[in-house]
Amino acid sequence: MRPYNKNLKQASRDLRNNMTEAEKLLWSKLQNKQILGLQFYRQKPLLNFIVDFYCPSANLVIECDGSQHYTEEGLDTNRVRDEALAQLGLKVLRFDNWQVLNEIDRVVEKVFEVVYQNLDCQSD
Repeated sequence: MRPYNKNLKQASRDLRNNMTEAEKLLWSKLQNKQILGLQFYRQKPLLNFIVDFYCPSANLVIECDGSQHYTEEGLDTNRVRDEALAQLGLKVLRFDNWQVLNEIDRVVEKVFEVVYQNLDCQSD
């Protein structure tokens, strides 16, 4: 099990109950093991962060980014967060909300490709 801050449990529950439209749409494509039969979790605490989606079998984190992620401060925060998650051996995929809402098939295709590649690398 990946390390997480127990104090984030309630915050992650709150986020699951208040997902953005982009998160809801992407979740509809990830839930119920729709991609290669793999389990994804939403609003999952990892380290001191809450990631939007997490697939432990593929060592994958997926983030749906709103406009706040594209400010100077947001980009710095993303970089620090992505580096910390990479230290755990996790790959982080980021999509902006517009991509998810307007190009969901491309987003799902990219997720499928990365999951497939990660699983293939693990079996080598």
